Amino acid sequence: MSRKNIVAVVGRPNVGKSTLFNALAGSRIAIVQDKPGVTRDRIYQDVEWLNHSFTLIDTGGIEPDTKDIILSQMRDQAQIAIDTADVIIFMVDVKQGLTDSDSKVADMLRRSGKPVVLCVNKVDNFNRDSMDVYEFYNLGIGEPFPISAINKQGIGDLLEEVVSHFVKDSTNEEEDDNVKIAIIGKPNVGKSSIINKLIGENRLIVSDIAGTTRDAIDTEVKYNGKKYTFIDTAGLRRKNKIKDELEHYMILRTVGAVERADIAVLVINAEEGVTEQDAKIAGIAHESGKAVIIAVNKWDLIEKDNHSVKEFTKDIRNTLAFMNYAEIIFISAETGQRLVKLYDMIDMVNESHSLRVSTGVLNEIMTQAVVMQQPPSDKGKILKLFYITQASVKPPTFVIFVNDKKLMHFSYTRYIENQIREAFGFKGTPLRFIIRERKEDKK
Repeated sequence: MSRKNIVAVVGRPNVGKSTLFNALAGSRIAIVQDKPGVTRDRIYQDVEWLNHSFTLIDTGGIEPDTKDIILSQMRDQAQIAIDTADVIIFMVDVKQGLTDSDSKVADMLRRSGKPVVLCVNKVDNFNRDSMDVYEFYNLGIGEPFPISAINKQGIGDLLEEVVSHFVKDSTNEEEDDNVKIAIIGKPNVGKSSIINKLIGENRLIVSDIAGTTRDAIDTEVKYNGKKYTFIDTAGLRRKNKIKDELEHYMILRTVGAVERADIAVLVINAEEGVTEQDAKIAGIAHESGKAVIIAVNKWDLIEKDNHSVKEFTKDIRNTLAFMNYAEIIFISAETGQRLVKLYDMIDMVNESHSLRVSTGVLNEIMTQAVVMQQPPSDKGKILKLFYITQASVKPPTFVIFVNDKKLMHFSYTRYIENQIREAFGFKGTPLRFIIRERKEDKK
C-alpha cells in the first residue's frame, strides 16, 4: 500500500522554516515572527507539488546545547520529526552565515541516516549573496540550494531535489493483502491492551502510565485465514495536561501511522466519555480519508441501563458530527467483551472503503434523486446534474459533472451522498465528491 512521503523542515531558530512551510502549504498556517522559538508546536500539512504529494512537517528550532526548557522541548520535537521523516530539509540562514550550531545540527542529521537537502534561506539577491552560499559546503551535507522563502524564489529547484529522495512503494503483493489498522486515541485508553487481547499475548508493553507507547508499532495477526496488521500509536493528550515533553509531539507518530493505514480505530474511554481531544484525533483520520471505527473501551466499568448505549452513541454523534459514517462498537479490552466482533467490523468497513460502483448504476441513483428533490437554483438559473462516475476508492471518490459549480450547494451534495449511502451502505468510510463543470449541449 502506497503512502505519502513525510518531509521535515529543521534548523536553528529564526532561519525561516515557518516562512518556507507557509509558502509550500499555500497559507499562513505557521506563526511567523522575527523571534527565536515562536514555533513551539509541530505543524503538519499535506502538500501537492507537480505530480507529487507529501506531508510537510514544520518544527521548532534546534539549539543543540541549550538548557532552556522550551528550547530543549523543541529540540526533542525536532528529533521526533527527523525520526519520522523520509526526507529532511535542513535550513540555514545566509545572512547569519555558518554557525557552530549549524555544524552541530548537521552532525545530528548525518547520524539519522536520512536523506538531507541543505537549504540556504534569505538569498534575496543571488548575485550579491552567491559567494556566501558556498560557505555552507563546509557542513559536508551536500550541495546548498539557495532560496528566498519570503519571496518564494528557488523553491522549485529545492523541491526537485527533495522529491528525488522520495521512498518508492516497495511493498509486495502479499503485504498489500494485509488490512492495516491504526489504533489511535488519547493516552491510557487501552490501545495496547486491545491489541494484546486480540493476538492473545502481551506483545506490546501495557502500563497505566499514560504515554508508554512512544512509537508506532506494527503487529501482524492472522484470524480466520485473513491477515491484519495493527499499528499501535502513541496517545495524544490535551496540551495543558502535558508533563512529559515527548507526549507533546506524539501527534507526529499518529499522523504517520494513520497515513500508512487503511482503517483507523479510534479508542474512547467509556469512563471519560467522548471529548474535544477525541474529536481532534478523529479529525486526523477523517482528513486522511480513512475508514473509521469508534471503539468505546472499558464499557464493563460503566453502570448501565437500557438507554446507556443509545445515549453514549448520541454523544459520539454530536461531538464527532463530521464523521457520522463511522461505525461504533462497545468493548472491554480487560474482559474481551465483544472484542472478536471488531474483526467482523474491520472486514465490513474495509469492504466499504474499497467498494466500486458502476457508472450506470450511479447515474440511475442520481437521476432518481434529482426527481425526488429539485436541485437548487439562483436568479432563475437551475442546477443541472449531467453525469456521475466513481474516480477512485480508499476513500470512494465520485466526480459529478454539472452546469454551474456555484449552484452545487454543499447541502445538495450531502443529499446525493445520502442517496448513494442508502443504496450501497458504505458503512465506516467517508465519501469524497469532486464537482466539475461541463458546458451544456447547445442543441
